[in-house]
This record gives sequence, structure tokens and C-alpha cells, in this order.
Amino acid sequence: MSLKRKIALNLSIAFSLLFGIVMVVIYMSFNDFRRDEFKERFRQRLEFTSHFIAKSKDFEEEAPVFFNENSDNILLNETILIFNSQKELIYSTIKDRNVTWDNALLKELDDKKVVYSEKTVPEIYAALRTIHGENYYILTSAYDTNGNSKLDYLKYLLITAYVMSALLIGFFSYYFMGQFLKPLEDLNQEISEVTAHKLTTQIPVRNSNDEIDVLAKSFNTMIGRLDDVFQSQKDFTASASHEIRTPITRMAFQLENLIKFGEHTPETRSSLQQIQRDVYQLSDLTNSLLLLTKFDKENIQSIYEEVRIDEVIFESFEAVEKSYPNLKMDFQISEESSEDALLTIKGVQSLLDIVFINLFKNAAIYSDNMEVDVLITENDRHFVVDVISRGHTIPEEEQLKLFEAFKRGKNSQNISGSGLGLRIVKRILEYHGAEIRYTSPADLTNKFSVVFKK
Repeated sequence: MSLKRKIALNLSIAFSLLFGIVMVVIYMSFNDFRRDEFKERFRQRLEFTSHFIAKSKDFEEEAPVFFNENSDNILLNETILIFNSQKELIYSTIKDRNVTWDNALLKELDDKKVVYSEKTVPEIYAALRTIHGENYYILTSAYDTNGNSKLDYLKYLLITAYVMSALLIGFFSYYFMGQFLKPLEDLNQEISEVTAHKLTTQIPVRNSNDEIDVLAKSFNTMIGRLDDVFQSQKDFTASASHEIRTPITRMAFQLENLIKFGEHTPETRSSLQQIQRDVYQLSDLTNSLLLLTKFDKENIQSIYEEVRIDEVIFESFEAVEKSYPNLKMDFQISEESSEDALLTIKGVQSLLDIVFINLFKNAAIYSDNMEVDVLITENDRHFVVDVISRGHTIPEEEQLKLFEAFKRGKNSQNISGSGLGLRIVKRILEYHGAEIRYTSPADLTNKFSVVFKK
């Protein structure tokens, strides 16, 4: 998850939780207000009833008229029960059905004088009043339909407001975080365009004195130092390779003439031929290093071209055959290849030549019969070139380090070499988005598989 999304998500969650807590507090506060208001209306109704009893001359005759006229005065669905001092029902607003009451509530009024029960349905407010020396038990019950309706409406209103607010908070958080972090995204884009061949590119500094500005200045300082190091390394490699290549070429020419036209004993001729092979190997290594200094993963794709892999293989074999004239090659195209196989890949031919020259040289040096088999398999997804030779195989514990620099297997003892060949091969193939694998499918069989992705 990107930093922008993380910040926006965390802000949205934080504000949503805070807003949710505020809405819960509002809902609970309104509920308390509704309950207190309803209780006060209960009390007023009871005092109103007590006042009527105190003023009426003939309570039983006047009560029906009075309560009918004031039935919708204060409470909704109100019922009133009035008992005398003997706890006998003397008046009820309930019509056309039996009247029931809780005697325990009347006894509780003897001790508490006032009882309010909000947990019952309907709610009850009861009081014991002494009027003109006579005790009256007044029980009032009602539903707070209006208050509960308002409470439900407030609940749905708060839920809707919460959902809408959460969505808006999420949207604006993401939008404003995008605006705040845009300089950082621009910096990331500019940094991603810096390559080994563009180390002189400086990141623009906005002079805003914020953290991003400080980061840009630090990055420019680091880039400057890296450019000095890379440039020194490239200059040294190029100069050393160029200076070494001239005497090596001269040595190879002199050795070739010496072997061709000189008269030598068999032992001397064999030694000169071995020296010649070492010189050729050193020349190839120098040329490989010189080529590699010109390319990296970023700039190599700009010079890609269509390369026929069969032509690369035959040209590489001819180059190796000059040093190892006894080497034989069996070239085959697998029957598993698709019928429209073109045998072409995108790459740099000079670098791919180095790959197969190294593989053919290894086959010539380490094989028992100076023969190498090349098998090409092409399908819709991959292009595979297998280079197979017969000879001592590489132990499994050494295979993991086979493509590291200066690593040589036990089968290379008493055989000259630098230990850089396969490392160079792997690096070139990485530039081409390809890979190389070593397997031993049978006894005394070495197989290098070069896999190109389409």
C-alpha cells in the first residue's frame, strides 16, 4: 500500500472514530433529555390531577367531565388510576375493559411517597398525596411515543450523517494527501529516471525548506559522489582494457607466426599452443570487460535489435574453433518447437556472442570428446538454447556458486582460467532479461540452458 493511501486510510479511520464517538454522545444525551422531559411531564400531570382533586366538590361526578376535556392535554395514551386511603379504586380513565393494578406498587408508595418506573411498558409515575386530610394514591401511565419517534429519527439521521461523513472524509483525505505528497511523487519520478549513465542529473530543489527539499539536496549530494566513483571505475576499466588489448594482440600475432613458421620440438610446440590459447582467452576477457563498461540494464534496451540466435551460435562457434580446431558441434532444433519458430530474439549481438563463446570454450576445455550439442526449443513463452557436453560434472554443492566471480569447480583443476567467464555470461543475460541454468541430466553430462523470455 502506498504512503498516500496509508495516511489517507489512517486519517479516515481516526476522524470516523472521533465523529462516531461524538454522534453516540449526541444520541445518548438526547435520550437522557427525552427521558427527563417525559418524567417532568409525568410530574406536571400528577400535580394537575392533585390540584383538581383538591378543588373539586364532588370528585366522582366531576372527574369524567374533567379528564375527558383534558385527555390530550399533556401525555399520549395516558391512563390514570386514583385510589382512596383504603386503596380502593375510586376513578379510572380506562373504559370498556377490566382495570388491573399492582398492589405492591401501592404498598411501595406508603414508604416512598413517589415512584417512577421507566423500565416498564408503559412507563409509570405514581404518588401518594394527602388532600383535605384524606390520602389519595394516584397512578399515571403513558407511552412516550413522540419522544421515542424523535429518538428513532435522530438515530437514522446520525447514522446517515456518519456514513456520508466517513465517505467524504475518506475522499478528501485521499485528495489532500495526494496534493501534499505530490512533491514526493515528483521526486520519486525524477529519482527513478537516474541511471548509471545519467548520474550527472540533479534533482530540482524547490527551496521550500521542508523535509522533501532536504531529501532532494541529500540525494543530489549522494548522486555527485556516486558519479565520481562510477566514472573513476569506468575510466580505469576502459583504459586498462584498452592498454592491455594492444600488447595482447601483438603477442597473439607473434605466437601465431612463431608456431606456423618456426621449427620446434613437439613439447615446445605444445607449450606455445597452450600459451596461444591463454592469450586468446585473455584477449576475449579483455574485450568482454570493455564491452560491459558501455552497457547497463537501463540503456541496453535502447539499442536492441532483432538477432537470429542460430547466426549467433555459428559465429561464436567459429570464433572458438580457431583456438580449438578439434571441437565439433551438433546443432539441432527441437521437434517441440512451434511450426512458426523464427529463431529471433531482441538483444545486442556483440554481447550474445560473448555468452556462447564462453559456453563453447567451457565445452572444449572440460569435455572428454571435444564435442558439443546445441538444442534450440521455442514455444509461445520461452526461447531455450541448451548447450550440452560430456565430461566430469559439477558437484551439487558447487552449483549454487557456479555463476559467482572467481568461482571455479573441482573439475577445473590444472586447467587455466580466470573464473569470470560464467559470471560475465550471467550478467549479459540479466541485461537481456534472460537466465542461465546448469543441470546434469545424466552421468558425465553437463547441460547449460539459456532461457530467453518472449
